[in-house]
Amino acid sequence: MDTEGIARLLEQTAAEIILPRFQQLAHGDVIEKKPGDLVTIADREAEDYLTGLLREAHPGAVIVGEEGVFADASLLDGLATAEHAFVIDPIDGTRNFVAGRDEFGVMLAEVRDGVTTRGWILQPQAQRMYIAELGGGVTLNGAPIDRTRADRAPLGATSKRSIHGFTAEGRLSPVVESAWCCAFDYPKVLHGDVDFLVYTTVHPWDHLAGSLMVTESGGVSRTLAGEDYTVASRARGLLIASDQETWAAAQEAWPAR
Repeated sequence: MDTEGIARLLEQTAAEIILPRFQQLAHGDVIEKKPGDLVTIADREAEDYLTGLLREAHPGAVIVGEEGVFADASLLDGLATAEHAFVIDPIDGTRNFVAGRDEFGVMLAEVRDGVTTRGWILQPQAQRMYIAELGGGVTLNGAPIDRTRADRAPLGATSKRSIHGFTAEGRLSPVVESAWCCAFDYPKVLHGDVDFLVYTTVHPWDHLAGSLMVTESGGVSRTLAGEDYTVASRARGLLIASDQETWAAAQEAWPAR
Protein backbone atom coordinates (compact mmCIF):
# COMPACT_ATOMS: atom_id res chain seq x y z
CA MET A 1 0.00 0.00 0.00
CA ASP A 2 1.30 3.48 -0.77
CA THR A 3 2.29 5.91 1.93
CA GLU A 4 -0.88 7.99 1.82
CA GLY A 5 -3.00 4.86 1.93
CA ILE A 6 -1.34 3.72 5.15
CA ALA A 7 -1.78 7.22 6.58
CA ARG A 8 -5.51 6.80 6.03
CA LEU A 9 -5.38 3.55 8.05
CA LEU A 10 -3.97 5.47 11.03
CA GLU A 11 -6.68 8.10 10.66
CA GLN A 12 -9.33 5.39 10.45
CA THR A 13 -8.01 3.75 13.61
CA ALA A 14 -8.09 7.05 15.47
CA ALA A 15 -11.61 7.89 14.29
CA GLU A 16 -13.14 4.48 14.89
CA ILE A 17 -11.35 3.31 18.03
CA ILE A 18 -9.32 5.95 19.84
CA LEU A 19 -11.26 9.21 19.74
CA PRO A 20 -14.58 7.69 20.93
CA ARG A 21 -12.68 6.67 24.10
CA PHE A 22 -10.99 10.04 24.62
CA GLN A 23 -12.21 11.64 27.84
CA GLN A 24 -14.73 8.80 28.06
CA LEU A 25 -12.69 6.12 29.84
CA ALA A 26 -14.69 4.19 32.42
CA HIS A 27 -13.55 2.69 35.69
CA GLY A 28 -11.49 -0.36 34.86
CA ASP A 29 -10.53 0.88 31.37
CA VAL A 30 -7.07 1.88 32.64
CA ILE A 31 -4.51 -0.38 34.30
CA GLU A 32 -0.82 -0.17 35.20
CA LYS A 33 1.42 -2.56 33.29
CA LYS A 34 4.05 -1.64 35.85
CA PRO A 35 4.26 1.31 38.26
CA GLY A 36 3.69 4.51 36.29
CA ASP A 37 3.24 2.72 32.93
CA LEU A 38 -0.41 2.95 31.95
CA VAL A 39 -2.38 1.09 29.31
CA THR A 40 -6.02 1.56 28.39
CA ILE A 41 -8.65 -0.42 26.59
CA ALA A 42 -8.21 2.04 23.72
CA ASP A 43 -4.49 1.15 23.39
CA ARG A 44 -5.30 -2.54 23.08
CA GLU A 45 -8.28 -2.15 20.78
CA ALA A 46 -6.42 0.30 18.53
CA GLU A 47 -3.43 -2.02 18.20
CA ASP A 48 -5.69 -4.95 17.27
CA TYR A 49 -7.65 -2.83 14.81
CA LEU A 50 -4.63 -1.33 13.04
CA THR A 51 -2.90 -4.73 12.97
CA GLY A 52 -5.92 -6.14 11.14
CA LEU A 53 -5.90 -3.34 8.58
CA LEU A 54 -2.18 -3.75 7.94
CA ARG A 55 -2.46 -7.53 7.63
CA GLU A 56 -5.12 -7.10 4.99
CA ALA A 57 -2.94 -4.67 3.06
CA HIS A 58 0.37 -6.52 3.59
CA PRO A 59 -0.39 -10.17 4.41
CA GLY A 60 3.28 -11.20 4.36
CA ALA A 61 4.58 -8.56 6.75
CA VAL A 62 5.59 -9.10 10.37
CA ILE A 63 3.49 -6.78 12.55
CA VAL A 64 4.62 -5.92 16.06
CA GLY A 65 2.86 -3.63 18.52
CA GLU A 66 3.78 -2.25 21.92
CA GLU A 67 0.97 -4.01 23.77
CA GLY A 68 1.62 -7.32 22.05
CA VAL A 69 5.27 -7.16 23.08
CA PHE A 70 4.27 -6.43 26.68
CA ALA A 71 2.26 -9.65 26.66
CA ASP A 72 4.94 -11.64 24.80
CA ALA A 73 8.45 -10.15 24.59
CA SER A 74 9.51 -12.86 22.13
CA LEU A 75 7.57 -10.99 19.43
CA LEU A 76 10.63 -8.75 19.12
CA ASP A 77 12.78 -11.74 18.19
CA GLY A 78 13.65 -11.58 14.53
CA LEU A 79 12.21 -8.09 13.99
CA ALA A 80 15.62 -6.71 13.01
CA THR A 81 16.09 -9.41 10.38
CA ALA A 82 12.54 -9.52 9.01
CA GLU A 83 12.26 -8.89 5.29
CA HIS A 84 9.23 -6.64 5.87
CA ALA A 85 7.73 -5.46 9.14
CA PHE A 86 5.55 -2.80 10.72
CA VAL A 87 5.95 -1.52 14.30
CA ILE A 88 2.89 0.03 15.96
CA ASP A 89 2.51 2.40 18.88
CA PRO A 90 -1.29 2.48 19.10
CA ILE A 91 -1.47 5.41 21.53
CA ASP A 92 1.75 7.20 22.28
CA GLY A 93 1.38 9.44 25.30
CA THR A 94 -1.08 7.18 27.11
CA ARG A 95 -0.59 9.14 30.33
CA ASN A 96 -1.75 12.29 28.54
CA PHE A 97 -4.64 10.41 26.94
CA VAL A 98 -5.83 9.17 30.34
CA ALA A 99 -5.58 12.70 31.75
CA GLY A 100 -7.72 14.04 28.91
CA ARG A 101 -4.88 16.08 27.37
CA ASP A 102 -4.55 16.45 23.61
CA GLU A 103 -0.85 15.49 23.46
CA PHE A 104 -1.16 11.88 22.31
CA GLY A 105 -0.61 10.26 18.95
CA VAL A 106 -0.57 7.14 16.80
CA MET A 107 2.81 6.08 15.42
CA LEU A 108 3.80 3.51 12.83
CA ALA A 109 7.14 2.54 11.31
CA GLU A 110 7.89 0.29 8.36
CA VAL A 111 11.12 -1.72 8.49
CA ARG A 112 12.72 -3.70 5.66
CA ASP A 113 15.71 -5.91 6.43
CA GLY A 114 16.47 -3.91 9.58
CA VAL A 115 16.21 -0.49 7.91
CA THR A 116 13.39 1.93 8.71
CA THR A 117 11.98 2.93 5.34
CA ARG A 118 8.78 4.83 6.19
CA GLY A 119 7.29 6.42 9.28
CA TRP A 120 4.00 8.02 10.27
CA ILE A 121 3.03 10.14 13.27
CA LEU A 122 -0.61 11.16 13.63
CA GLN A 123 -1.68 13.76 16.20
CA PRO A 124 -5.46 13.16 16.13
CA GLN A 125 -6.62 16.16 18.14
CA ALA A 126 -4.35 18.56 16.24
CA GLN A 127 -5.19 16.87 12.91
CA ARG A 128 -1.51 16.70 11.98
CA MET A 129 -0.05 13.83 9.97
CA TYR A 130 3.74 13.66 9.72
CA ILE A 131 5.15 11.26 7.12
CA ALA A 132 8.76 10.33 6.35
CA GLU A 133 10.17 8.17 3.57
CA LEU A 134 13.80 7.05 3.45
CA GLY A 135 15.49 9.33 0.94
CA GLY A 136 12.26 11.25 0.40
CA GLY A 137 12.17 13.73 3.26
CA VAL A 138 9.40 14.60 5.70
CA THR A 139 6.01 16.23 5.24
CA LEU A 140 3.30 17.63 7.48
CA ASN A 141 -0.18 17.20 6.03
CA GLY A 142 1.45 16.77 2.64
CA ALA A 143 3.63 19.88 2.72
CA PRO A 144 7.32 20.42 3.52
CA ILE A 145 8.13 21.45 7.09
CA ASP A 146 9.59 24.88 7.77
CA ARG A 147 12.16 24.78 10.55
CA THR A 148 13.25 27.93 12.34
CA ARG A 149 16.33 27.95 14.57
CA ALA A 150 16.11 30.30 17.53
CA ASP A 151 19.13 32.42 18.45
CA ARG A 152 20.03 30.60 21.66
CA ALA A 153 22.24 27.88 23.02
CA PRO A 154 20.95 24.40 22.11
CA LEU A 155 17.67 23.66 23.90
CA GLY A 156 16.91 20.11 24.97
CA ALA A 157 13.92 18.29 26.41
CA THR A 158 13.63 15.14 28.50
CA SER A 159 11.19 13.43 30.84
CA LYS A 160 14.04 12.87 33.32
CA ARG A 161 13.10 15.39 35.99
CA SER A 162 16.50 15.45 37.68
CA ILE A 163 17.94 17.01 34.50
CA HIS A 164 15.39 19.79 34.04
CA GLY A 165 17.19 23.13 34.13
CA PHE A 166 20.59 21.56 33.36
CA THR A 167 22.76 24.02 31.37
CA ALA A 168 26.21 22.36 31.27
CA GLU A 169 27.62 25.55 32.80
CA GLY A 170 25.91 27.71 30.22
CA ARG A 171 26.78 25.67 27.12
CA LEU A 172 23.14 24.60 26.78
CA SER A 173 19.87 26.42 27.29
CA PRO A 174 18.17 25.14 30.46
CA VAL A 175 16.79 21.69 29.62
CA VAL A 176 12.97 21.62 29.68
CA GLU A 177 10.39 18.93 30.32
CA SER A 178 9.35 16.85 27.34
CA ALA A 179 5.73 16.41 26.28
CA TRP A 180 5.79 12.85 27.73
CA CYS A 181 4.83 11.83 24.21
CA CYS A 182 7.24 10.99 21.39
CA ALA A 183 4.49 11.83 18.89
CA PHE A 184 4.83 15.45 20.04
CA ASP A 185 8.51 15.50 21.07
CA TYR A 186 9.93 14.53 17.67
CA PRO A 187 7.88 17.11 15.74
CA LYS A 188 9.24 19.79 18.09
CA VAL A 189 12.71 19.00 16.75
CA LEU A 190 11.41 19.08 13.18
CA HIS A 191 9.93 22.54 13.71
CA GLY A 192 12.87 23.92 15.71
CA ASP A 193 11.01 24.32 18.99
CA VAL A 194 13.72 22.22 20.66
CA ASP A 195 17.14 21.22 19.36
CA PHE A 196 17.69 17.85 21.02
CA LEU A 197 15.87 15.14 22.98
CA VAL A 198 17.26 12.69 25.49
CA TYR A 199 15.52 9.40 26.33
CA THR A 200 16.36 6.58 28.70
CA THR A 201 14.65 3.75 26.80
CA VAL A 202 14.96 2.88 23.12
CA HIS A 203 11.77 0.88 22.40
CA PRO A 204 11.26 0.65 18.62
CA TRP A 205 7.59 1.67 18.74
CA ASP A 206 8.59 4.92 20.48
CA HIS A 207 11.49 5.97 18.26
CA LEU A 208 11.65 4.38 14.80
CA ALA A 209 9.19 6.70 13.06
CA GLY A 210 10.42 9.87 14.73
CA SER A 211 14.08 9.01 14.27
CA LEU A 212 13.55 8.57 10.53
CA MET A 213 11.85 11.97 10.41
CA VAL A 214 14.74 13.63 12.23
CA THR A 215 17.44 12.04 10.06
CA GLU A 216 15.49 12.79 6.88
CA SER A 217 15.43 16.45 7.93
CA GLY A 218 19.22 16.50 8.40
CA GLY A 219 19.34 15.53 12.06
CA VAL A 220 20.95 12.76 14.08
CA SER A 221 19.51 9.87 16.13
CA ARG A 222 22.10 7.91 18.09
CA THR A 223 22.52 6.16 21.38
CA LEU A 224 24.48 8.08 23.99
CA ALA A 225 27.36 5.75 23.14
CA GLY A 226 27.37 7.17 19.61
CA GLU A 227 25.80 4.31 17.63
CA ASP A 228 23.17 5.10 15.00
CA TYR A 229 19.71 4.20 16.27
CA THR A 230 18.09 1.24 14.49
CA VAL A 231 15.43 -1.36 15.14
CA ALA A 232 18.18 -3.54 16.63
CA SER A 233 19.30 -0.94 19.20
CA ARG A 234 19.01 -2.10 22.80
CA ALA A 235 21.42 0.20 24.68
CA ARG A 236 19.96 2.51 27.31
CA GLY A 237 20.14 6.16 26.43
CA LEU A 238 19.11 7.83 23.17
CA LEU A 239 20.05 11.31 21.97
CA ILE A 240 18.26 12.93 19.03
CA ALA A 241 19.40 16.27 17.67
CA SER A 242 18.61 18.64 14.84
CA ASP A 243 22.15 18.42 13.44
CA GLN A 244 25.54 16.84 14.05
CA GLU A 245 26.98 19.89 15.81
CA THR A 246 24.11 20.02 18.29
CA TRP A 247 24.30 16.27 18.89
CA ALA A 248 28.00 16.43 19.66
CA ALA A 249 27.59 19.40 22.00
CA ALA A 250 24.72 17.76 23.90
CA GLN A 251 26.46 14.39 24.08
CA GLU A 252 29.64 15.92 25.46
CA ALA A 253 27.77 18.01 28.01
CA TRP A 254 25.19 15.45 29.08
CA PRO A 255 25.60 14.43 32.74
CA ALA A 256 26.28 10.75 33.44
CA ARG A 257 23.33 10.30 35.77
